[in-house]
Amino acid sequence: MAVAAILTSVFALSLGDALIKEQSVSFVLWQIFIMRSVIAIPFLIFFVRLQSCRTSLLPVNIKWTAARSLLLVVMWVFYFAALPYVALATAAAAFYTLPLFIALGAALFLGEPIRSGGIFAICLGFVGTIMILQPQADDFNVHALLPVVAAICYAAAMLLTRSKCQTEDPILLSLWLNASFIVVGTGALLVLQIWSPDEELIAHHPFLLGTWTPMHLGEWRVIGVLAVMIVMGSIFAAIAYQRGPPSTIATFDFAYVGLATIWGFLLFDEIPDPYAVLGILLIVVAGITATRQSSHQSGSP
Repeated sequence: MAVAAILTSVFALSLGDALIKEQSVSFVLWQIFIMRSVIAIPFLIFFVRLQSCRTSLLPVNIKWTAARSLLLVVMWVFYFAALPYVALATAAAAFYTLPLFIALGAALFLGEPIRSGGIFAICLGFVGTIMILQPQADDFNVHALLPVVAAICYAAAMLLTRSKCQTEDPILLSLWLNASFIVVGTGALLVLQIWSPDEELIAHHPFLLGTWTPMHLGEWRVIGVLAVMIVMGSIFAAIAYQRGPPSTIATFDFAYVGLATIWGFLLFDEIPDPYAVLGILLIVVAGITATRQSSHQSGSP
């Protein structure tokens, strides 16, 4: 059940991210944040109430839950900001350097030592990232770095989850995350309204600086699908990590990279070059190695 749940989760999340990449020419990011969560929140409240009618919608620790939610929103901003400019498989592989940052963060802030296998994983992941990004002075795409920044934010959020939010209901955490999407999206739209960036700047970054798109039946269908994907992804991920050993579940979590490659080919005709393919494989191996090292340190089966 746990493996099936995580595979369902990564299928939903990878498809949702591919659709967001496809819709980046039609919607501004903040509109997707707001409308997707407006649809998702009632379902999440329903799932919370399904557990118990008396369950509070407030987390046990509001401060740390809010901090975790903000980190995750910032993570998605960086990740989604990259999608219009880089291949989906490249963004996914760069983002899945996150176990390496989790291992480093756990060593620095939680006092968990890094074994020799963890050091090997970090070096391997670094080599894989360089092979994917292929930095060259003449044509380096800085947007390819954004998923790596997103991975750092996600790693920080997971370390916060481990150290400060362990007792929180996963569905309640998802509810607060979606509420944060609405708050940040609304705030960003207000800033754009006050700032009024010039047309040339908007033309270069329409996904971040564009205007609200009028929504008709077709647009509502897309947002509805995105809402279903984020609800499925968050709930099934919670089920998976509650029911199965973290090291096993995290290994199957890397199916996201393969699915992102498939969606990139089917929807955008994106075919990674041989260096990028090898880099993706190195990052997957490094991430799985780092995850298993972390699991053995914490005593997980």
